[in-house]
Amino acid sequence: MEAAAPHNPAEQRPPAHCVELTVTSPEQMRELGRRLAKLLRAGDLVLLSGELGAGKTTLTRGLGEGMGVRGAVTSPTFVIARVHPSLDDGPPLVHVDAYRLSGGLDEMEDLDLDVSLPESVIVVEWGEGKVEELTEDRLHLVIHRAVGDTTDEVRHVTVTGLGERWAGTDLSVLSA
Repeated sequence: MEAAAPHNPAEQRPPAHCVELTVTSPEQMRELGRRLAKLLRAGDLVLLSGELGAGKTTLTRGLGEGMGVRGAVTSPTFVIARVHPSLDDGPPLVHVDAYRLSGGLDEMEDLDLDVSLPESVIVVEWGEGKVEELTEDRLHLVIHRAVGDTTDEVRHVTVTGLGERWAGTDLSVLSA
């Protein structure tokens, strides 16, 4: 029996339910949203994290396009949540911006996300630490601006699927 090689974190690969992408323009971010839409179904919760201007709403715009929902997807910062019904037989998109909410799920209870989740796709910007209690099965996208990017358009996106729902899903199709 051979001794196991020492563990080197630098060589560690992301788990199968995680993919890292580089996005170089707003149009590519929208396209990522359109590709992501093909993986989503009613009952899915998507958390989007990243600093102001990272591209969370741009990605959600593409997601709405890919899902074929009614209405322009815009930032719901001041209304907190917008519902975009499907133009066909798909699920509605519930787009939430939790930036102005300081509490956890208790403060978000008025939005009835737990009621909407089974028949909708819910996307929550700034939802980290606020909506995870809704379901163990969720997709978390973290968007970072590239350090030293002179055009201010390059983003690094980490997509992580959590729970049984995402365990067998091939997230590498997002990098196509």
